[in-house]
Amino acid sequence: MAHPLSADALVAALRKEGVTVTEHPGWRTHNRNHKGSWGPVNGVVVHHTVTSGTAPSVALCFNGHSALPGPLCHGVIAKDGTVHLVGNGRTNHAGRGDGDVLRAVVAERAVLPPPRRNDTDGNVHFYGFECVNLGNGKDPWPEAQLEAVVRAAAAICRAHGWTARSVIGHREWTDTKVDPRGFAMTDLRARIAARLADKPAPQGHRPAPAGTAPAYQPYPGAAWFRTHPHSPIVTAMGRRLVAVGCSAYAKGPGPQWTEADRRSYAKWQRRLGFTGADADGWPGARSWAALKVPYSS
Repeated sequence: MAHPLSADALVAALRKEGVTVTEHPGWRTHNRNHKGSWGPVNGVVVHHTVTSGTAPSVALCFNGHSALPGPLCHGVIAKDGTVHLVGNGRTNHAGRGDGDVLRAVVAERAVLPPPRRNDTDGNVHFYGFECVNLGNGKDPWPEAQLEAVVRAAAAICRAHGWTARSVIGHREWTDTKVDPRGFAMTDLRARIAARLADKPAPQGHRPAPAGTAPAYQPYPGAAWFRTHPHSPIVTAMGRRLVAVGCSAYAKGPGPQWTEADRRSYAKWQRRLGFTGADADGWPGARSWAALKVPYSS
């Protein structure tokens, strides 16, 4: 439970976390505070827009529509990873959800209860980020966008002293929603937790410029690997697997995800003590963090 960040504090927190921020004209005084309270705040809700294109998505989230006035969130996260700030204060993003979920977020429990009731106004308690995505399960989530979601959520959590358990998906708040669709919130929270484990810059220390590459590749998410990607991330992963003695490659590794990558990764999972379905060769957040894949893109 905390007082909401001021506009200046929010921008500073995002930029300190390496987020590229664009301030939409008028966002600092754009809110729905006349309709109800804003705060105390307890967490962050992640959404998808069900739209395509940055400009129309930002315009929609700023203005809203006939059935739901804007702003529809605090920030819109574009495919390129830019966070467009559109609201400051109470926004129409979370709607009504389950009070038991809110209590679990406040307590930062490891497991959320399934939402069954819509008895609590989430617009009071949550920051909201809308991510540009059609939400059809096919529209891709570029790594730049997912990394921006991680950094934006981590920035707010770090500013308030929260853990990654304070970040939820809209579908975890209410059973009337399915967003965000296309990645697992458990994977996202694992990435946020890993980022929060890094020490923040000392007081008065000049933060690294936005876009500075991390030492290790952030976890791309379980869904990303199952698309059989062609990416330098796969090559970097394969080289690390060879380096730690977990190679099942006849040749390579290379940028195209193959069965050899999966078999090699399964060896790594077994090395870490995973068994059964947890050692099936599909990378998970914990095993990925332990592998320390060098940043490549």
